[in-house]
Amino acid sequence: MEEATEGSNLWCGAAAVMAWLGGWRGRRAAVAGLAAMAMAQVVSNGVCKQLADRPRPPKEWIPHGEVDDRPDSSPFPSGHTAAAVAFSVAVVPSWPLAGAVCAVPAAVVAVERVQSGAHYPNDVAAGAPIGMASAWLTRHTRRLLLRHWR
Repeated sequence: MEEATEGSNLWCGAAAVMAWLGGWRGRRAAVAGLAAMAMAQVVSNGVCKQLADRPRPPKEWIPHGEVDDRPDSSPFPSGHTAAAVAFSVAVVPSWPLAGAVCAVPAAVVAVERVQSGAHYPNDVAAGAPIGMASAWLTRHTRRLLLRHWR
């Protein structure tokens, strides 16, 4: 699962499938998911990780060889989790079934980030609300901007 989530490949693939098979509803869900995912990545990786400078979990805690593939950046918050949650939550208003289906791999991504030794559990716990807030903002930005400029 880790390889599929690198560079957001899993979510871009899900968006392509939704846009291809879902008609207007699928295209709308795909655009919302990708926009929310992008926002979550900017917030988590571009802002929060720069403010929170802490080391990854100790290598001794991880009983497998994947520990050497971890990035050197701060683990707080989990950008993978933020992106996965953002995509899944943003899809729900347009296509609830697709959002529910996307929630399964999103949960797997969150668990895998801790299991692989890339994150502490609270890194993942912090990434999830960033993803939810990104999905909410993506859905409401147009209305908020229109209200502001009237």
